[in-house]
Amino acid sequence: MSTLYQSPEIIIREFLPQEQQIFLDLFKDTEVTQYLPLTSPERYVEMFQELIENYKNKNLSRWAIFDTVSNNFIGICVARIFVHNTSQIEIGYVLSKPYWGKGIATEVCRAITEYSFANTNTKEVVAITALDNTGSQNVLQKAGFERLNNLTRNEEELAYFRIERPLV
Repeated sequence: MSTLYQSPEIIIREFLPQEQQIFLDLFKDTEVTQYLPLTSPERYVEMFQELIENYKNKNLSRWAIFDTVSNNFIGICVARIFVHNTSQIEIGYVLSKPYWGKGIATEVCRAITEYSFANTNTKEVVAITALDNTGSQNVLQKAGFERLNNLTRNEEELAYFRIERPLV
């Protein structure tokens, strides 16, 4: 099992195959999924199978976030090729409600951005949010992302953020 990031508060690591249920349970809370695209329970099962496959192939993927003190499951984060511009990496995260508003999303955002720059050749990492998801927009800005013009996907207007690779 590979660890992507660890701090005194959180660890971001690969899911273990036996952790499928905690992954699926995250998406049962309608408040957690309110800003996510509508997804079937079957698709979440496929997503879990895909992430395990991605680890084997050393591809970008989704990872588990755990509390290092209690070992409680916090949520997931993702880094993937951005469908609207394949030279960019898109990041995202989904946290369970007890972990909202504690600065964890900002830490995760910074960690997954750093991972994306360290493990790909991309010059830009991007993120998109629902227009009314101001919590995530604040997180992205705290993590150093700049808001660009809105993006339209499937006739839905989305907030679009970008951070550029630091010059060495």
